[in-house]
Amino acid sequence: MHALGWIIFGVIVVFMLGLDLGVFHRQARAVSLREAWTWMIVWVAIGLGFALGVWAYLGKQRALEYVTAYLIEESLSVDNIFVFIVLFRFFAVPDELEHRVLFWGIIGAIVMRGVLIVAGTTLIKQFHWMTYIFGAILVFTGLKMLFSGGEQVHPERNPLLRAVRRLLPVTSNYEGQHFLVRRPSPTPSSDQSARGKLWATPLLMVLLVVESSDLLFALDSVPAVIGVNPHDPSTFIIVTSNIFAILGLRSLYFVVAGVLDKFRYLKVGLSFVLMFVGTKMIVTYWELDVPILWSLGVVGGLILVSVLASMMIPPKNRV
Repeated sequence: MHALGWIIFGVIVVFMLGLDLGVFHRQARAVSLREAWTWMIVWVAIGLGFALGVWAYLGKQRALEYVTAYLIEESLSVDNIFVFIVLFRFFAVPDELEHRVLFWGIIGAIVMRGVLIVAGTTLIKQFHWMTYIFGAILVFTGLKMLFSGGEQVHPERNPLLRAVRRLLPVTSNYEGQHFLVRRPSPTPSSDQSARGKLWATPLLMVLLVVESSDLLFALDSVPAVIGVNPHDPSTFIIVTSNIFAILGLRSLYFVVAGVLDKFRYLKVGLSFVLMFVGTKMIVTYWELDVPILWSLGVVGGLILVSVLASMMIPPKNRV
C-alpha cells in the first residue's frame, strides 16, 4: 500500500497545485474572501478524505494518527499566518501578489518539511533516545510560547535577506509577478549590454523571508507530529498529514488574516498542545503510552477550548 499511497498522494498534490496556479491563478489578482473559503473547504475535504483512504488500507490506528497530526499542524499554522501578515505589511506587498508569494512559499515548505520529517523519523527509529530530546524541545517551546509576550518579527534582520542584498541589487518597486528581472547596465560591457544585469525584486525578498521563517516553524511542528506516535512513527502518515495541512495554509491566511487578533487565547491552547505532545514523548522512557484516541481528544479539546475562550471572554481593555 505504501508505494500506491505515495503515488496517489503525489498525483493529488501535483494536480491540485497545477490547477491552482495554472488555471485559477494564472494571472496575479487579489483573492476574495468567498474564493478563500471555497479553497479552504476544498483542501480540508481533500485532507480529511485522504484519512478515509488511510483508514481503509492501513487501519484505524494509522488513520487516527493522521487526523491528530493534521490537526496539530493546521493549528500551528496560525503562527505562520501572523508572520505572513507582518511580512506583507512590512514589504507593502500588493494584494494581487500575496497569493503568488504564498504559493511558492508553500512549495518550498513542502520540500523542507519532507526532508525534516524523513530525517526526524529516521533518527527516532535508529536512536530511540532522540525521542526524549524532541520531547524536551517541545515542552520548552510550549512554555516559551505560553509565557512570552507578543511575538516581534524583524524582517530587516533576516540573515538570508542581507546575504541576497550583498549579492544582487534590489529594485525599488515590484516588477509584476517577477522575482528576478534584467535591467540594462548604465555602463554597458560586452555581456551586460546584450542581456542586462540581474536584479532581485522585493517579491523575491518577501519569498526568502517567508521560506526562512517557515524553516524555524518546522523545527517545532515536525517534532510535534512525530510525537503523535513516538513508538512507531510512520513517515507516510506524518508527511501526508503535514503536507495536506500546509497546502491549506494559503486559503486559511486569506480567511482569518483579518480576524486573527480575535483569537487571542489560541496561542495558549497551542502552547499546551506542544507541552502535551512533548510530555507524551518523554514518558515513553517509563514505557507509558497515551492511546492515540486520547491524544486526538486532548489536542482537539485544547484547541476548541482556546477558540471558545477567545470568543466568549471579552478583552481586558474592553469598557
